[in-house]
Amino acid sequence: MENGNFQPPASGGGGHRIKLNVGGKLFQTTVSTLQSSGPDSVLAALSTRPGPDPVFIDRDPDIFSVFLSLLRSNRLPSTARRFSKQELAEEAAYYGIESQLRLAMAPPPLSGIDASVVETIRPASEGLPSAFTTAADDGSIWIAHGGQVSAYDWNLTHSSTIRTHLDDITSICRVWPDVAAVGSEPSAGLHFYNFSSSRHIGSTHWTDPSDPRIYKARVTAVTSSPDNVFASFDCPHRENCILLVDKTTLQVASEIGRQSGSQAKNIVPGKLTWLPTTGVIIGTAVTSGAFGYSGYIRIWDPRSGDVVWETNEPGSGRSSRFGDSFADAAVDVEESTLFKVCSKSGDVAVADIRHLGDDPWVYLEDKNPSMRYTGEPGVSNVLHCYKGQVFVGRDGALEVWSRVHEKEGSREFGEVEGGRAITEDMYRRNYVDKVEDSAKGIIRKIEGGGNRLFVSREDVEGIEVWESSNLSDAVAVSS
Repeated sequence: MENGNFQPPASGGGGHRIKLNVGGKLFQTTVSTLQSSGPDSVLAALSTRPGPDPVFIDRDPDIFSVFLSLLRSNRLPSTARRFSKQELAEEAAYYGIESQLRLAMAPPPLSGIDASVVETIRPASEGLPSAFTTAADDGSIWIAHGGQVSAYDWNLTHSSTIRTHLDDITSICRVWPDVAAVGSEPSAGLHFYNFSSSRHIGSTHWTDPSDPRIYKARVTAVTSSPDNVFASFDCPHRENCILLVDKTTLQVASEIGRQSGSQAKNIVPGKLTWLPTTGVIIGTAVTSGAFGYSGYIRIWDPRSGDVVWETNEPGSGRSSRFGDSFADAAVDVEESTLFKVCSKSGDVAVADIRHLGDDPWVYLEDKNPSMRYTGEPGVSNVLHCYKGQVFVGRDGALEVWSRVHEKEGSREFGEVEGGRAITEDMYRRNYVDKVEDSAKGIIRKIEGGGNRLFVSREDVEGIEVWESSNLSDAVAVSS
């Protein structure tokens, strides 16, 4: 074995060996391996430290061995299973190699066909989630339970909990990396909380001194763009609108879509989506009663406040399936497509937002008879679009519609200006869950984040985390 710790090589220097004493255990590696941890890491700094003796680091040697293997191969060794995600994350933060660990521990790209439940996140108190919001970049999640919001980071480790002044949070949106906008159906206003400082930083209310009917306006849905927050407000007298809130000042910039009445075409939007490609806001509202489902899908231009397209079901003449109103709708923001699921037939339909007309819907068909939906009317349907896939919750069952790959020269797909024509066989349907999963409870919300899918169920504690398998590279570690 070589004596001494480090001698600068004549040129390059990456292959020269260096010794480290971690927690009393001697390790020998190369300068290039340590420097692969990044210029700002502790290990990179130690790689240039001269001296004849091994550098002593007072940390866990077994976890350091895992990190050394990670730096050598960009993969976690099998010994990583001995440690929890939190233990690995805490040690990685000390060494400054969080990005390498995050990349190695990240789940593979989400594919609904082979996704499964990997864990269930349960807040420590008031475990029934009332709302949640995810981060598209790293798969972290904030869960509202009662009047509290608990944050879980990229490896789903609990990082903090904020107690708000609300008793029951029913709407939440992550408007900045550290700021959540929350609303409550029992209480008025939209409220902003900062997780970094654990404090309330502002509130927004819908008011109109000239109209006494506008008071105690509650938030039913929230979404955001890089510059604004959009929230739908509803008053006890059935007045409702969408407020555009400036994210810099947290002040109301404009009012969109003000309407009144209890008819289905005038109720408050229960779901809002901002479409980045055009800057429009898409709102959906659904209600059900003795005569079935009814509601609307409406698109506003927030710059003018005008409605640029809408459909009301039943009764607008925009659907070729009169009497089979939609039970839920969702937007694929990446593909600029709009999806709905019918309340009676359970059929899924898609429309190209760039080419909307009187009846833009194309009803998807599955050529495999065994995969066709044969359920009964009255099933609870929930829809969510993520990563080019359409996830459908039917009562407790979860299915996915995946886009079929184009074949060069295929007649199945036509071309239209601005993109590919939508056809009824463009998507294929598959089950995501197992029979035992579908028996857990009725699915109430589905939302994607990172390479994960998060699912909440009615009267069931916790949020399910779904990930795809990666048989070749993944090494599971305990939670």
